Amino acid sequence: MEDAAVEGTSLIVTIIIWIIVGGIAGVLAAMIVRGAGFGLVGDVVLGIIGAIVAGWLFPTIGLTLGGGIIGAIISAAIGAIIVLLIVKLIKRA
Repeated sequence: MEDAAVEGTSLIVTIIIWIIVGGIAGVLAAMIVRGAGFGLVGDVVLGIIGAIVAGWLFPTIGLTLGGGIIGAIISAAIGAIIVLLIVKLIKRA
């Protein structure tokens, strides 16, 4: 029974870390790509989506930015910038 509690706790902690990293990455991306932010909640969602994109794209092309929280924030920010630029292009069309 204790294992289930530990697994549940680690899932909650992981989700909280994703939200924090996504939030930082989304805000950074919105600051870099001016005029394309979506507000605080939208930027957090954008950062999480960017982290997913970077998590898929970077290993596919053989790119690593190191480990740890700083590497995760940089990867997620680059992914969020990519997503933000794509959204900006789609909105323009």
